[in-house]
Amino acid sequence: MKTIEIKSLHHLPLAAHEFVAITKGCRKFAFYGLMGSGKTTFIKAICQQLGALDVVTSPTFALVNEYHTITGEILYHFDLYRINTIEELYDLGYEEYFYGDSYIFIEWPEKAELLLPDSIVKVVIEESGITKRKVHVAI
Repeated sequence: MKTIEIKSLHHLPLAAHEFVAITKGCRKFAFYGLMGSGKTTFIKAICQQLGALDVVTSPTFALVNEYHTITGEILYHFDLYRINTIEELYDLGYEEYFYGDSYIFIEWPEKAELLLPDSIVKVVIEESGITKRKVHVAI
């Protein structure tokens, strides 16, 4: 387990850079944390580090957002908070996303634990102050 400390919002790009470096070769990530802990904000910073050209926003109502990078890769960002049943992910065609070659970032993965790939990296964001966070990465 690796831990990245985020001391403030100004420290976010550095923390995202560190995250990308320590997870090199990994493409599937499950983000756990309380509501408002900064999951979307950290994913946005990671996507920027990966070269996202699109504006990274929360996919709360769309369930999944797609971002394109400067190298032509596609990053998929899921927010499963609003799903009511696992069948909604079947209807979405989750297999292509979860088991494809693209990067995926999943918020509220506990709603789909049974469907997550074994290779997924679990990321827990812990509030350690008003603007401070600890990001625990299980590699």
